[in-house]
Amino acid sequence: MEPELTPGQQRLFDYMKKTIESTGHTPSLRQAAGDLGITHGAVSQRLKNLEKKGVIKRQGPYSRTIHLLNPVGEKAALQRWREIPVVGRIIAGLPLYAQQEWEGSLVVDDALYRGQNLFALRVQGDSMKGAAILDGDIAICMPRQYAENCEIVVALVHEEEATVKRFFLHRDHVELRPENPDYPVMRYGFDEVLVQGKVVGIQRGAAGIR
Repeated sequence: MEPELTPGQQRLFDYMKKTIESTGHTPSLRQAAGDLGITHGAVSQRLKNLEKKGVIKRQGPYSRTIHLLNPVGEKAALQRWREIPVVGRIIAGLPLYAQQEWEGSLVVDDALYRGQNLFALRVQGDSMKGAAILDGDIAICMPRQYAENCEIVVALVHEEEATVKRFFLHRDHVELRPENPDYPVMRYGFDEVLVQGKVVGIQRGAAGIR
């Protein structure tokens, strides 16, 4: 059941929604007060009441950012989208989020992908088709320099070639295993492989890339 708002609260909520939809940003208290013809104090009090009723959530006690919530208490869809970079080439020695060679950006739902500094990588070939990762897919990755056995990772081999494979750590070597019997299992020394990230999602084709 949706909470009942007073006319003043509804007016402020509708104003916030319209402004965020059109600009992508939360208006300041000064802007909201001026646009609505009310005082700063009235805006602040109504925001507190809207938060108590569960229709908005402040990002933090000192943050201006306000999230509109849907009826189940999650961020409304219009504020859930985020852009992550699509990596053109992984450069050894640089954090993924500091690299310059981007092919574009991918829009994802941050309710599904919550990690910091996520990046995406276009998959080449069909070596992972057994894990439903196909040629041309976009792998959404969380940057990490380690992996657990059986995780699907982005690894940099010989500081040159980035590959998406299933990771296994053995006593004397690292194994990068494909999910296609047509491709061999690859084994490397510890100094030949750099884990760059864990694959946390797949997007088919180029849809959503900007």
